Amino acid sequence: MEKVGTPWSSGELAVHPNKKYLVNGDKPFFWLGDTAWTLFHRLSMKEARSYLINRKTKGYNVILSILLNHSEDPKQSNQRFDSGNLSETIGPENKEYWSHVKEIVSLAEDMGMYVALLPAWGRAVNAEMVSRTDVSEYTEFLRNSFIDRKNIIWLLGGDIRGDLHYELWNDFGMKLKSVMPRNLIGYHPFGRTSSTYWFADCEWLDFHMFQSGHRRDDQKALMSWDETASEEPWFGEDNWKYVLQDHQSLNLKPTIDGEPSYEQIPQGLHDPSEPYWQARHVRRYAYWSVLSGAFGHTYGHNAIFQFHGKGFEGRFGVKQSWKEALHASGGSQMHHLKDLMMEIDFVHCTPMQHILLTKETGDERVAAFGNEKNIVIYTYKGSTFSVTFPSDFTRVYQAYWIDPVNGTRSYIDEFRLMESMPFTPPAKDCDSSDWILYLKQKDSLFT
Repeated sequence: MEKVGTPWSSGELAVHPNKKYLVNGDKPFFWLGDTAWTLFHRLSMKEARSYLINRKTKGYNVILSILLNHSEDPKQSNQRFDSGNLSETIGPENKEYWSHVKEIVSLAEDMGMYVALLPAWGRAVNAEMVSRTDVSEYTEFLRNSFIDRKNIIWLLGGDIRGDLHYELWNDFGMKLKSVMPRNLIGYHPFGRTSSTYWFADCEWLDFHMFQSGHRRDDQKALMSWDETASEEPWFGEDNWKYVLQDHQSLNLKPTIDGEPSYEQIPQGLHDPSEPYWQARHVRRYAYWSVLSGAFGHTYGHNAIFQFHGKGFEGRFGVKQSWKEALHASGGSQMHHLKDLMMEIDFVHCTPMQHILLTKETGDERVAAFGNEKNIVIYTYKGSTFSVTFPSDFTRVYQAYWIDPVNGTRSYIDEFRLMESMPFTPPAKDCDSSDWILYLKQKDSLFT
């Protein structure tokens, strides 16, 4: 396949000097991820190609996937071994699987996409598929397998608390960083937690990741299998609070929502009789976290993460096949956020909640982000909001409403910003009310 828009032509993926964002060489890098956890285990090479092309055309540039997963059926999965013998799992008997993985990773590289690889899902570590004594052997295998690939990001963990098997994760991080120092490393944590809770001061960790999870505000105490008593704060649906929390760390690092509520998954995850999260909900999580300072966003769909329709038993009330889900509304709308952030040079912007006169919470929250040249304000409910601007904001701005559903811009007027300016979003004839107000400093060409 022809290489299109290869991002690493300009340099390596690295943390920006401001410690809040990522760059590729001297260019800002906005992480737009898709959780394809079972990609290597369940798709053929032809299917993987179709999946990657679909995501590439939608603006995704990071694919998150698992290398070793305990829950896979070896009779159906591309991963032939599901045992506690790591040497067997990475040995010649499993060569076909690892060749399949490397071919998909190479294809993603040819398409200009990164792959965030989880060496072993948390459940696999609990099942002792990988133990602390295996870290050196497995890390050396990973180095030999992927050292020539420029598109690798490492994610440790996998829906697991960092204080479970802490020594293993810490050893793994240090070893990975020592043998592949140019690759960024993160940690995918348990639901409603952040890697800052355990690894804030670890030098091997380049960025933080939180999992805001799949629950509503009123679902704190479901007492389901994944509920663990802890003292961590409960933020409910307010995923933006994780960003603010992580940025308060003394050892500042970039942070991102690695698993918000998936499109078309039951609210609360386990009970299919509950309402399902829709496109408007996944948009809300994306804009709330990014406009609070996250370095990108990770999208997920119930059917895609498990590639439903491949003969495996469906989980979490899944209703669609993965091929149908490729065209889901929310997944097709994520690139509008990425495109806007790249347009305003987001790495030189900052949250601007101070310009909002009203400080609503919950679904009424309005999020502001930008600088003196570009200001982006997102409202999920579409209610009237008021802003106030510092006296030094004396320039003239052109104002647009942007529909996050389709990216359409509708010019409003030009304004000289002043105190207490109200804005009322237009009414919509659909099931969503969210809008973006974009205030762009007037170009001299329009004078």
